[in-house]
Amino acid sequence: MQSSVGFSVFASLAYTAPLVNARVIASWCLYDFANSFYAVLPAVLWTVYFREKIVGNQRGEGDWWWGLAVAASMLIVAFSSPVMGAVADYAGVRKGLLVVYTLACAGAVALYTTVEPGMLYWGLLVTVVSYVGFEGAIVFYNAYLPEIAPPAYQGRVSGWGFAVGYAGSLAALLLALWLAGADRFHLLWLSIASAILLFSLPAFLVLPGGVSPRLGMGEAARAGIRESWRTFQDILKLRPTRRFLLAYFFFEDGVNTVIVSAAGFAVRTLQFEQKELVGLFALVQISALVGAFLWAKPTDRLGPKRVVMTMLLQWAVVVTAAYFVQTKVQFFFVAVLAGTGLGAIQAASRAFMSTLIPKGREADFFGFYSFCGKSAAVLGPLLFGGVSRATGGNQRAAILSVLLLFLIGALLLRRVRAGGSTLVSVAA
Repeated sequence: MQSSVGFSVFASLAYTAPLVNARVIASWCLYDFANSFYAVLPAVLWTVYFREKIVGNQRGEGDWWWGLAVAASMLIVAFSSPVMGAVADYAGVRKGLLVVYTLACAGAVALYTTVEPGMLYWGLLVTVVSYVGFEGAIVFYNAYLPEIAPPAYQGRVSGWGFAVGYAGSLAALLLALWLAGADRFHLLWLSIASAILLFSLPAFLVLPGGVSPRLGMGEAARAGIRESWRTFQDILKLRPTRRFLLAYFFFEDGVNTVIVSAAGFAVRTLQFEQKELVGLFALVQISALVGAFLWAKPTDRLGPKRVVMTMLLQWAVVVTAAYFVQTKVQFFFVAVLAGTGLGAIQAASRAFMSTLIPKGREADFFGFYSFCGKSAAVLGPLLFGGVSRATGGNQRAAILSVLLLFLIGALLLRRVRAGGSTLVSVAA
């Protein structure tokens, strides 16, 4: 029901925009719905199952191996994304790589059913493959944005995609409440894998196939390595792009740190129960959907830079409020504020990046965008964990320390002379 509603809503919205193909926009947005089914696994579901049932976490072994799995996945994605993005552009296989990475993700999730308690290395392998498939596919998915939407509509189309995606996360959480509550985890993994494939099909069938290949796959792979180095040098020369990616490195790290630390903060500091925790994440998904949708059109009208700066102020308020919060009810209000900021800043950041890419090099540049986002997933958690350890487990001080990342990101973003209203540029 949610998927058909999301498809019809965004298709009708797409018809209001000139030069926008409604079927293409709707299928692109629906892919976000599909991959968001996976997104709840490392955040809420598989993370707990892996730590507690597969590894065992009496002395923290599960925490250690889960951290190793995530770190390995992020390193693989971070260092392969620029090269694979270049390969996609050279060989004209962007859509093919989107399909391959998505199938790898869904297939690995289906193989979760084969992982039994004590099967550490097999569980580690399927976890890494699923994570790499999920994160890797997003590189090629994002690269479609400049192609399917003209500059004046990239902000709202990006927002629509994230809004539909958060609806997918919410649907996955509702499915989890039903099946995990009945201890039917194998059926849950198969259901999520099936949902990923089912809702990805419109994108596989409708999205443009890409440009004609300039090189064969073998030559493209070699050229991809050379192109990645050239793209890195080009980014250093393109001052707005360089400054934006540096700012993105810091504030995206701050956002990711808050997201991955929220559950632990809620459980340890505020004594949330499991059902309350699922409800908290469901509320974040709903508010993120609303935030992405409401800020979609203003991103084009005001410009993505102004929207991101506004959201950084909102995130500063979030971590400051989390430091002072005393009750569960208060934390639910903080979660709503964080959720609306999450949807908006992610959509506006993607739209900002799309305005900085030379035509024909979308996958290549979005590969470096992914590199910055994934390689940034290390600094914040280390900051949070280091402050917590240094203060004797004070998670309030730890969450407040993340404010530093948002401040650095905002200061760097102020120096970016780009990201103005796309409507103005088109009108001109």
